[in-house]
Amino acid sequence: MVDILLLILQILGALLVGILFGILTGLIPGIHINTIAIFVVAISIYLTQYLDPLLLACFIASMSITHTFLDFIPGIFLGSPDEDTVLSILPGHSMLLEGKGYQAVRYTLYGSLLGLFIVLILSPIFIWLLPHFYIYIKYSIFYLLILASLYLLFREKNKVLAFVVFFLAGFIGISTFSFHLRESLLPMLTGLFGSSSLILSIMKKQKIPKQNTKKFKLGIKITSWLKIIGATTLASSICSFLPALGSGQAAVIASDLTKEKKKHEFLTLLGSINTIVIGLSIIALYSLNIKRTGSAVSISQILPEFPLYYIFILIGVMFVAGISSFFLGSILSKFISKKITKINYKYLSLGVLIFLALLVLGFSGPFGFIIFLVSSSLGVYTILSGARRTLLMGALMIPTILLYLPL
Repeated sequence: MVDILLLILQILGALLVGILFGILTGLIPGIHINTIAIFVVAISIYLTQYLDPLLLACFIASMSITHTFLDFIPGIFLGSPDEDTVLSILPGHSMLLEGKGYQAVRYTLYGSLLGLFIVLILSPIFIWLLPHFYIYIKYSIFYLLILASLYLLFREKNKVLAFVVFFLAGFIGISTFSFHLRESLLPMLTGLFGSSSLILSIMKKQKIPKQNTKKFKLGIKITSWLKIIGATTLASSICSFLPALGSGQAAVIASDLTKEKKKHEFLTLLGSINTIVIGLSIIALYSLNIKRTGSAVSISQILPEFPLYYIFILIGVMFVAGISSFFLGSILSKFISKKITKINYKYLSLGVLIFLALLVLGFSGPFGFIIFLVSSSLGVYTILSGARRTLLMGALMIPTILLYLPL
């Protein structure tokens, strides 16, 4: 009994530390959960002399879920996303300029909260049913990625422009992975989605209006909620185990399924999917033995094999971390909304742009900086041409299609 109580206390400790690191990775651009998780794996040989490996897994699971709740904040307020929140810049930044940045973040938080409950509902299916069907899906990955790419391309009005942007992004992606850079996604995705928005904000001399932080009203109808639940469940379930299809592509598919084009509903979709993909990827590690996300890879290296009750502990940890992060995100977004108008946004954007450039140079070196510049140029061109920036996800999709090319 004493041993069980001690283990529970240790798990709670790991959960709390995970939340703290999730706040760090969620709010500071360039510091990703994968960076922290890889570092933990690197020193795990020393840590496991004093700690149960399960505690390290709980730490990573807690940090990962917390990150999914909070990582929309820098994307919406600063235009500095990671690969999971790149699409939040479009409606999120637009709402920020309308004085609704706080509301934009709250919509993603409610979406993440919804996603947390969907993970709980889907977990039995992923644990007991999906393993019987995955063997058939595994050999269809190449064709599914082709279909997903064609779907993104042919939904555009200007097909020629869509193909140009998609394949230029793909060329950048192939070049990036060929260099085998440290943190290779950082220069590419920061350039395509983050710095391009910041550059145009500086050029347009945008000013952030006073933000409305009054009592928040969700304002989503029951019918819309049902559509969001159905679409996110379908799209994120597929994307949680298919490579190169992340939260961005899942959100595009789910948005088209629901036929809803409203900004707040898209942000809710994106928040929901972001959390579902991470949550289900950790569950799929146990049920399918696939390593879909960096968090899942790290946990697999710490716990090469683990019993069924471990996955239930990890689900419980993710749930508590998610509920806590919902309230943390609400408090932080209100605080930032009140302070951001007191800062010159042009200089703030310039400061963030310089910070990201130095971050890329420090982490990925001179070649990474060149990729950052080229990616930024394509990002700016995409915005000015009127093409949808979802096409820039070709930077991830085309290299993955080539990886799974049947020979």
